[in-house]
Order: sequence, then C-alpha cells, then structure tokens
Amino acid sequence: MKVAIVGSGYVGLVSGACFANHGHTVFCTDVDQQKIDQLNRGTVPIFEPGLEQLVRANLAAKRLIFTTDLTSAIRGSEIVFIAVGTPTGQADGRADLTYVYNAVRQLACSIDGYTVIVTKSTVPVGTGDEIRRLIQADNPDADFSIVSNPEFLREGSAIQDFLAPDRIVIGAQDSRGRRTMEALYRPLVADSTPIFFTDRRTAELIKYASNSFLAMKVTFINEMADLCEKIGTDIRCIAGNGA
Repeated sequence: MKVAIVGSGYVGLVSGACFANHGHTVFCTDVDQQKIDQLNRGTVPIFEPGLEQLVRANLAAKRLIFTTDLTSAIRGSEIVFIAVGTPTGQADGRADLTYVYNAVRQLACSIDGYTVIVTKSTVPVGTGDEIRRLIQADNPDADFSIVSNPEFLREGSAIQDFLAPDRIVIGAQDSRGRRTMEALYRPLVADSTPIFFTDRRTAELIKYASNSFLAMKVTFINEMADLCEKIGTDIRCIAGNGA
C-alpha cells in the first residue's frame, strides 16, 4: 500500500517507520524543511529507542520517503494519516485544531481515487464529521472515507507498542474504510491482537477516556505515595499488590 502521513512529529514518525518496515511505501510529510532534510539524512530529531535504526533501514530500502510536497505524497495514496499537533489552549483547555484543519484543506484537492483519511491526532468528538464537511466543500467529487484510529504509544517503548499493541481501535462509518484499515494493520500484528471496530465518534472518545484513565491512575498512586510517606509504609509494596 502507498501511505501518506501528514506531520512527521513523534506519532507520525514512529507510525511511518513501522508501517514502512512491514512493506508499505510511506511518504512522511512536514512543513519544516529543516526537519525533512535532517530525516532524509537518517537523523531523527527525537529520542526513541530503535527509531533511528528503523528510519535508516527503510530509507535505504526506499520504502520511507520524507518530503514537504504534500500533493505528491497524497496522489495515489490509499490511506492518508493526519498526525499533526493539537495543542491545548492555556485559557480554556480546548484542543486547537488549526493544524488539523489546515492539513485537511491542503489535502482535499489532492485526493485521486478512493482514499481513507485517518485521524491519528488526539481530537475532540465530532472532528471527523467536520473533516468530512471540509473535504466535501473543497472537492465535491472526492471518493473517501473518514476514520478515527487513536494511538496509544508510550515514550520509550513506542515501537514495541506499535508493533505489539494490546488493541487497535478503528472508528469507521462504512465497510470500505474498515476493510482498508484492516488490510493495512493485519501484516503488522499477531493474529491474537484484537482489532476493535467502532463508529468514528466512539473511537474519538476512546482516546480521551484512555488518557483520562491513565491520568487518574497517576494521580491516585501519587496520593498513595504521599500517604505512605506520612505513615511509614512502602508504596512499592502497595503498587505491586493492586494499586
């Protein structure tokens, strides 16, 4: 498959390298020419164990291409991932979707043939609906599906998390989108890896539910650690027995 990834940050870069390593031809795009030049030299601007080796190997095999030319990357791609930043506003805490919508407007007119547009970025529920509206407004004849495919990567073990996930969540409204995403992922994962198919809005909410649950666990164990310090008990024993 030809796959395009809009945004070569942490999520986009790890995803692109892993997809390429399993035989897909992946075009990773970014607006930062300096970053693209650096990546084309095989130098990764972030630290993640094993990532630089994976990038270099797939650059050499010509399965991984870095470019600022979004149009050429999109043309002929069966799947396009949107993996740009969605920073949280300092005033109200809302996700800033400027980068997402800018990417959508740029790629809308480059779609040729049936294309699955996938949000990897963490986005509020209903963002996929707005992406569909934007593409239809700019390219009424486009043949496409919108899919939500949230990521659950942990820094320091992102490659292992990607290649051996405990689950894959795919939110799609139509069977073509689901089949295309399953065909993309099936070579990467063991037969035992569950792929959960949901509607798009449910998948968008799953990402927020997961983030919130992890934050709650961290907050809880920190409170328990403070309590242990005050009463002279060992938080490691408590954490290792169910906390």
